[in-house]
Amino acid sequence: MKNLKTIALALVTLVTVSVSAQTTKKVNVQKSKVEWLGKKVTGKHNGTIDLKEGALVFKKKKLVGGTFVVDMTSINTTDLTGDYKGKLDGHLKSDDFFGVEKFPTATLVFKTLTDKGNNTSTVTADLTIKGKTNPITFDITINGNSATTKLIVDRAKYDIKYGSGSFFDNLGDKTIYDEFELDVTLNF
Repeated sequence: MKNLKTIALALVTLVTVSVSAQTTKKVNVQKSKVEWLGKKVTGKHNGTIDLKEGALVFKKKKLVGGTFVVDMTSINTTDLTGDYKGKLDGHLKSDDFFGVEKFPTATLVFKTLTDKGNNTSTVTADLTIKGKTNPITFDITINGNSATTKLIVDRAKYDIKYGSGSFFDNLGDKTIYDEFELDVTLNF
């Protein structure tokens, strides 16, 4: 009888530990994709940027956390070629925009998640760009071993002033909009 109680207690402990355990799934950065889109009065540009590392945290099958590091030195314009591409890539990496020499990475750390159903959660996270951290809210959808999301980032919150109507008057058709989009597909 004593052995039966010991076995039952061990089973209850094992089930409790497995139910409460969290699983961290490392993101496959080679198979994941981050595409950016920036707009200005006279048009737009788009491109890619690489994840350096990332992970999503699950409790059972529910998403409960995540952390990501973006390689800012990998900014790549995909809608231009030749000299124009080189000039824009260089300008985006310069201190006018992301200052990648001094700030080679950006980070995103999930803080709170709210389940919306249908494998979608609303995430509030801390986004750090150029050493400045601000909260950002977005929805993320999990589908098997992948996740998709779209982030709208206000560059003015990160002191990225170049061509911004929030910092300069009378820019006219030289104005670059403060918000840029990130379309993200994560594979893990």
